[in-house]
Amino acid sequence: MTGSTQQKPTLLLVEDDPGLLSQLRWCFSDFEVLTAKDRDEAITQLRRGEPQVVTLDLGLPPDPGGATEGLATLEQILALAPNTKVIVVTGNNDRDNAVKAVALGAYDFYQKPVDADILDLIVQRAHRLYELEAENRRLADHRSAEPLPGLIASSPEMLKVCRTVEKVAPTDATTLLLGDSGTGKEVIARALHDLSPRSKEAFVAINCAAIPENLLESELFGYEKGAFTGANKQTKGKIEYASGGTLFLDEVGDLPMALQAKLLRFLQERVIDRIGGREGIPVDVRVVCATHQDLSGLIAEDAFREDLFYRISEITIAIPPLKDRTGDAHVLARLLLKRFADQQGRPIKGFAPDAVQAIEHHTWPGNVREMENRIKRAVIMADASQVTAEDLELSPEGEDPMMLNLRQVRDEAEGRAVRRAMQMVDGNISRAAELLGVSRPTLYDLMKKHEMGREG
Repeated sequence: MTGSTQQKPTLLLVEDDPGLLSQLRWCFSDFEVLTAKDRDEAITQLRRGEPQVVTLDLGLPPDPGGATEGLATLEQILALAPNTKVIVVTGNNDRDNAVKAVALGAYDFYQKPVDADILDLIVQRAHRLYELEAENRRLADHRSAEPLPGLIASSPEMLKVCRTVEKVAPTDATTLLLGDSGTGKEVIARALHDLSPRSKEAFVAINCAAIPENLLESELFGYEKGAFTGANKQTKGKIEYASGGTLFLDEVGDLPMALQAKLLRFLQERVIDRIGGREGIPVDVRVVCATHQDLSGLIAEDAFREDLFYRISEITIAIPPLKDRTGDAHVLARLLLKRFADQQGRPIKGFAPDAVQAIEHHTWPGNVREMENRIKRAVIMADASQVTAEDLELSPEGEDPMMLNLRQVRDEAEGRAVRRAMQMVDGNISRAAELLGVSRPTLYDLMKKHEMGREG
């Protein structure tokens, strides 16, 4: 294993006996060992080194003969880092305080005199449990961050979209997805397919804006042999290939008027005519359309058929831009960073503070697609273990637009702050309260007020 010193798990030894501390620090070869002689040092090392396991002597100064200072240290450690496994070390006849420590949240206890081999075994077991719980939290985070297959979101705005998708997916209702470029319309369309009874059949996508007008009809409807110059064989169109499954028409607002009429007939009768064909061909397909354009405006300009609009919008789902998804930017950025770092084999561990600030302030005009591009480039170009605002080519500066309803401003800002804090500390109540500068009971009241769970 390369770089073993950095990759070793961290163990903090809290012991006021210098001789014993010196002896113990060489007994744990599988760990990066930190030491502390009193509560202040222990908390400093806890914040700095983030140890997974702590051994804590309950007899710390200024009460080396008792356990009050040790128990206070235990409570403070667990308040700051509740997932840390703390093994308390007690005097030979101090079983009551050992039991009390376990009741307070210690992982285990060990009585002096210290046997280094046995203590090492307890520490190794504690670390294995820590890793197992951490992996469970990572899996839970991943599940909560992907409310639909392939969609990363945790904001109330997107969770509302997801609930709509879950209701609509089992039906055959023709669905219209409205949203800016890069908001994830195709991801939503695939989710509608994957959650439907048609999930085992084909999902066929076609971008109406990307295919020249003179070729689009044959792409959609197919053609018979000899229908036009170069038509050397009978060819099925995308609609036929999607039979039994889902047809996704992206940028449907760019369909030329002549094709709009032919698509309307298909949607009404579920029968297509190949170019040059004489007989209609029945097709059973679920249709999902998407556009970033204002179809009402196009209808007013006679650029889009009103009857087609009503036919494709039996259900309409509006997908908000990234800037309007409360807290999603940070969640999405963190998961994309991990994905691209793994893909590129780069040892990137996270975002620098100025990058976090820049991500929060940037309006993301290119939405998710812009974020993917910026983070992938930053992962490749970053010189340090953390991505900076400069790597993202963003400025950490920014300001929120002015709003004049003071109560609304206060409530929205409060909700955003609580949600962001909870996301940045992975749902750790104590750390979120510390970050926000409030007590735990106050934070619980705020979470209840803004209808959020521990995952924020």
